[in-house]
Amino acid sequence: MRVVVAGATGAIGSRAVARLRDHGVEVVPVSRGEGVDVTTGQGLKEALSGAEVVVDVTDAPSRGEAQSVDFFETATANLLQAAAAAGAEHYVVLSVVGAEHARAGYFRAKVLQEQQVRRSPIPYSIVRATPFFESVEAPSRVNMREDGVHVAPALVRPASTDEVAAVVAHTAVGMPLFGFLEVGGPEEFRLDDLTTKLMAARGDLRGVVTDPRAPFFGAVLGERTLLPGPGAHLTHETVAQWLARR
Repeated sequence: MRVVVAGATGAIGSRAVARLRDHGVEVVPVSRGEGVDVTTGQGLKEALSGAEVVVDVTDAPSRGEAQSVDFFETATANLLQAAAAAGAEHYVVLSVVGAEHARAGYFRAKVLQEQQVRRSPIPYSIVRATPFFESVEAPSRVNMREDGVHVAPALVRPASTDEVAAVVAHTAVGMPLFGFLEVGGPEEFRLDDLTTKLMAARGDLRGVVTDPRAPFFGAVLGERTLLPGPGAHLTHETVAQWLARR
């Protein structure tokens, strides 16, 4: 099996490549470092030649809505076109839990990306992941105001990048889902409470202000926006284990 991984140098991509190679799969990593640019299409045709499966774990350089929409519309269109020309039989894309509910900011860009994949004639699988451990720290770095860090009280099940990458790799060597698989972490937290915990762990003593209107990746969240639905694959690593490992 020949699997092309686009976004191969990212946190998920690099781990997915390693997982696939551990199982004896022929992997072709695609990244700018390999001379391939998904936004211009440079080198894509050559990189995807003979691909049976294409794994798309590319990510926008910014979480802003306009920049994310522009990136995914362009990159996904280029990848799908090259995958179809190569005769690929399975297209696997990494998306986010809650995108169809938030529909703003980065989440809107991922909804549009999913729609592109669904419209393609290539059999597909969509892996929707909850925020990674690293991602749930984002509010503490961008939502700072004079009275503290504003964070929504939305519920979240943060997941390990290692384990999400393993699910992506497993999906790539399986049959197309023609739908989606959701992945979430083993523990449920309120995002504001978890932010307080993560800030304390790194010695950041700023206060956290519970604010239902505080954005997360450009979207205002409902209480359950970030939670996976019934039947989701739940990972094993806990926040405490991640903090100890980090």
